[in-house]
Amino acid sequence: MRGEFYAAISQLSLERGIPRDVLIKSVEEAVKAVYRKNYDASGDIEVKIDPNTGQATVYRVLQVVENVKDPKTQISLADAKKIDKEARIGSVVHQDVTPDTFGRIAAQMTKQVMLQKIREAEHETIYKEFGDREGELVTGVVQRVENGLVIVQLGKAEAIMPKAEQVESENYKPGQRLKVLLLKVVKTPRGPQLIVSRRDKNLLKRLFEIEVPEIYNGSVEIKAIARIPGVRSKIAVAARQPGIDPVGSCVGVRGTRVQNVVDELQGEKIDIIQWSDDPATFIARALSPAQVNEVILDKETKTATVIVPEKQLSLAIGKDGQNARLAANLTGWRIDIRSPENVEHFSSSSTSVSEEQTDRLEQDVSAETISE
Repeated sequence: MRGEFYAAISQLSLERGIPRDVLIKSVEEAVKAVYRKNYDASGDIEVKIDPNTGQATVYRVLQVVENVKDPKTQISLADAKKIDKEARIGSVVHQDVTPDTFGRIAAQMTKQVMLQKIREAEHETIYKEFGDREGELVTGVVQRVENGLVIVQLGKAEAIMPKAEQVESENYKPGQRLKVLLLKVVKTPRGPQLIVSRRDKNLLKRLFEIEVPEIYNGSVEIKAIARIPGVRSKIAVAARQPGIDPVGSCVGVRGTRVQNVVDELQGEKIDIIQWSDDPATFIARALSPAQVNEVILDKETKTATVIVPEKQLSLAIGKDGQNARLAANLTGWRIDIRSPENVEHFSSSSTSVSEEQTDRLEQDVSAETISE
């Protein structure tokens, strides 16, 4: 039997990704629990496992005293010296109380407790790996889709993508590789629950950090993002160093960088806009690709009246108002789009993006709270 326990622990450690010393400690705790239950043991009990043979030794930890009042926790100096010649009053000795056999029931209980301890160790390992990575981009493989949930394998851990974090236009299939945002890591009695998202707008930010070195190293900064998942997004960028074109950096040569992000998002359209500290300039750019004649600001109500050529109205508003709504969300301003002919009198040919519509967009693009 010598070496078999060592080999089994080593294999289990490799397969489960749990350190050997953690597994051995789990076995020791399991044996201690079985011993206490089957032998009605009290006092301080310790168990040591030989890492090579798997032989378990049970010890009762006793305090060396002059007068023994509690034999379950104390031992006389004379008896203590039979165990340890160096024993002194006030020291402790470890008395071997290992039973000849634990029996079949005890062995089965040891196995059950050990498996539980291994699961707990696995859960702790997963939490240590992912606990401080909320908001990071991770790559996983779709395992299955059940009851509206997408189960994504992240190495040795499983993550859940709830319906609220999925993109309606995407079709998830087993075996499919996906980049997802690690939205939340929650401790539960069954172990850490990993929640991932394809819908959160920060997914877009992380994808650009991968594709654009200037964003990763900090020379280009993402200032704002507005997103209708699976349909269209707008991203505002600014250079933090002179001589850098922030938009060109994100687009890449022949559009390769932005195209890689579009491909990962399965065709979602992306507008890249240069940030400006001037609200009027920023609002005009946010309505791209429409041309803007003038932006009139009402700072008290934070409303912008935007004048665009008659022929640009539909482009500025966008399909189902998408362009105007994204621009409002990106800039944080309510936007009232009008043609020159209707500056004085609002007509049915112009569109106002109200605060209520902007709020709805916020709800649409933000991650919903996952009940624990």
